[in-house]
Amino acid sequence: MSAAHLLLCVVFPFLMAYAAASDLLTMRISNRVTGLVVAGFALYAPASGMGFEEIGLHLAAGALTLVVTFAMFARGWVGGGDAKLAAATALWLGFGSLIEYVVVASILGGLLTLAILYARTLPMPALTVRLPFAVRLHDMKTGIPYGIALAAAALIVMPSAVGWERLALM
Repeated sequence: MSAAHLLLCVVFPFLMAYAAASDLLTMRISNRVTGLVVAGFALYAPASGMGFEEIGLHLAAGALTLVVTFAMFARGWVGGGDAKLAAATALWLGFGSLIEYVVVASILGGLLTLAILYARTLPMPALTVRLPFAVRLHDMKTGIPYGIALAAAALIVMPSAVGWERLALM
């Protein structure tokens, strides 16, 4: 297995799963996780054979996503960790899959939000009262761990991203 295969097929999915689990359990996505997603792309891009122009377009997709998501963060619509995770993911996906990622993340995020809001109207099961993350998640004053939707969308969209096609030819 080449370094590009390892980064795309193991490291990227692991980091997405870790970000989702972290957001669920702590309502926070660490800068370290987002930094590792960016560092993974920095290693993946040359290993997969991307040229400077293509890398530049991926960087532009990440930068554009960062600007848009930080505007959303400034309005209080998303958390800062969510904004950074979306931008780091956009770096991997590039413009070719960015709209699909945004649509899938929006749908999954809406469904997640509705499910959590509904669950908050119900009493907590006795077994979950001792779990700090469950109590926090059930609290109406707590936000929604949107990183779950962002990570899931990344894993859904990634197979159709250009990187997989390139790796198939290697």
